[in-house]
Amino acid sequence: MSSSKRVIGLKVAGLCGVISPIVMLTSILLAIFYSPWFSWAENALSDLGVHSIAAVLFNSSLIIGGLLTLLFAIGLREILLSQTIGHVGALILILAAANLCFIGVFPETAGVLHIYVSVAFFTLLPISLFLIGAALMKESSERNFGLFTFLAGVVAVMVWIVPWGGGVAIPEMLASLPASVWSIVPGIRLYNQAFSLK
Repeated sequence: MSSSKRVIGLKVAGLCGVISPIVMLTSILLAIFYSPWFSWAENALSDLGVHSIAAVLFNSSLIIGGLLTLLFAIGLREILLSQTIGHVGALILILAAANLCFIGVFPETAGVLHIYVSVAFFTLLPISLFLIGAALMKESSERNFGLFTFLAGVVAVMVWIVPWGGGVAIPEMLASLPASVWSIVPGIRLYNQAFSLK
């Protein structure tokens, strides 16, 4: 890949990393707004993907957000190619992004398939953050950001240990928020070519 094409590719990936969480979180909040029946304590977020305009907002946001995250992860992989553990982490993030898309493609009405892709997403996401974080911490200049990345993965796992009662909307959101905040930071850095990995 030529230098100019690589720069353009990383800038596009960076923009995707910034835009993806904004698109998803905004659309999910709008879906909740159009669903007065929704309860954080009693429902899953995926319940929003079944009826009316809320379903369109929710499912399309996951598909679009997943595709944007996929492009972001491909750019991040380009940065992490020199480190095997980071490269594997980026590949797992690509798989997580694909499953995020599939949650929107296969909503609750798809039955057990929806459960499979949801579990895959919430499993693969923290694994990718652990590996990417570990790779970043190997570089002294990236150690703090690597720790932040690793801790985002820890939060994405720990929220599932707490007994939340009847619904899983709260742990789903709490598991996703750290990764959403995290993706904005490397997204900006990819766009600005600010990573110092060799």
